Order: sequence, then C-alpha cells, then structure tokens
Amino acid sequence: MYCYQRLLKILLLLTVFFVLNADINCLSQEIPLVTDKLTKILNGVSPALKSELAGKELTLGSSLFIRIFKLQGQLEVWLEKNGRYRFFKTYPICSYSGYLGPKLHEGDWQSPEGFYRVTPDQMNPDSDYHLSFNIGYPNDYDTLLRRNGSSIMVHGSCSSKGCFAMKNYRMEEIYTLAHFAFLGGQEAFDIHVFPFPMTDENLYRFRFSPWIEFWKNLQEGYTAFEQSYMVPFITAEKGKYIVDRSVKLAMSQKRQ
Repeated sequence: MYCYQRLLKILLLLTVFFVLNADINCLSQEIPLVTDKLTKILNGVSPALKSELAGKELTLGSSLFIRIFKLQGQLEVWLEKNGRYRFFKTYPICSYSGYLGPKLHEGDWQSPEGFYRVTPDQMNPDSDYHLSFNIGYPNDYDTLLRRNGSSIMVHGSCSSKGCFAMKNYRMEEIYTLAHFAFLGGQEAFDIHVFPFPMTDENLYRFRFSPWIEFWKNLQEGYTAFEQSYMVPFITAEKGKYIVDRSVKLAMSQKRQ
C-alpha cells in the first residue's frame, strides 16, 4: 500500500509538472492580436475563402508565402501543401509609391525591394488603413547599407506613401490567410518584393539600370523558389543577400 501511494504521488507531481510547462510554452507563443472588428471580418470572409481554397485543394491555416511585383502591380499568395508551396491567387495592388529600385531612406516615398519577414506582432487589425501588416523594412541587408525608414506596410484603403495598398475587401482576404497561418503554427511568413519577375529576359531588358547588380542578387532568391517551390533561407553579409538553397526552409519553422 505504501509503494502504491508513493507511486501515485510521483505520477501526480509529474502531471502537474507537464501541465505547468505546457502552460508556459503556450504563453511564450506569439498569437496575432484579435479585436471585435477583426472577429467580424474573419467570420465574414472565412466561409467563402475556405470554399475557394478547397477548390484548389488548399486549406485555411496552411503556411503562407507572399511575393510582390512592383511593375506589374501584383501581390501573389502561395500556401504550403505537402512540404512545398502552391500558388493560390494574385491580388492587384491598388497603389504603391515611387519607381523601380529599393527604398533608401525615410521620406523618399519609395516602396522597398528585397526579402522580408512578418511575425504576429507586425499584424495590426486596428490600422488606420483598415487592416495592415508591417513587412519588416529595414531588414538586416538594408541596415548594413544604412538604409532607413519605418512603417512600411501592406494595408487597405488604397492610398500609399511608400506602402503597398490594397482595396479593403482584398486586404481582408490576405489578412485572414495570414492570421490563420499563424494560428496554424507558422512563426513568421516571408514576403519577397521584386521590381518585376526576375527572369534573365527581364534583367537584360533593364541591363542599363543603376540597380542591375542589386537585381541580379535578388534573382538568386527568386530562382531558388521558382526551382523548388520552397522558400529559401536568406541572410545578409557584406552588402549582399546570401541565399541558402539547403533544406532549411523558412516555411518549415513552426511552433512546437
């Protein structure tokens, strides 16, 4: 009887230990902010969005990847399925600022180009521009080159001073996909911003641009995704993006 009671006590202590640790882990996970306004939007958008996704054998809550092409004025949404990303939809960009080429400093009204990441704390359901998320400019590469600026968003309201503005109903869909990707376990989603599709033909077309070497560097990340439909791991070093084509994928970094 004594051994039985002792064993029961040990099991009880272990149970408490694991429950407390599970609670601590849950508290440490970043969860995107939810407001009454966002709840209403999610409830309104989700049913039709789920149906559209199902028609392409995709699901709401899958990991998300976004590409932007400035010249075409397009935002592409890709969702993960079976370890690779599949194209879901192209959304027209209502407005963006500036010309082809990167953003250099605060107040130049220029939209950036490069490789960025969005975490849950960059999501803003109470934005003055309906809904928004900060793309993460400046990133490490921009900082190395002493480029500066702040509050570069993808947002609604179709008005831009350096951001990528969408019509509200399109922004609601994009935001819903991002919100549920975080709830599905994605820690951060990548957003790659290009001047145009980075093909050899397009680079030749713009070969006299002062940004041609920068664009050739961007092409490395573009090509890595085009060849694998996996988001490459990208860092910055000595004023250059370093594209890692190994199997360490940005999209697979999920909460445990």
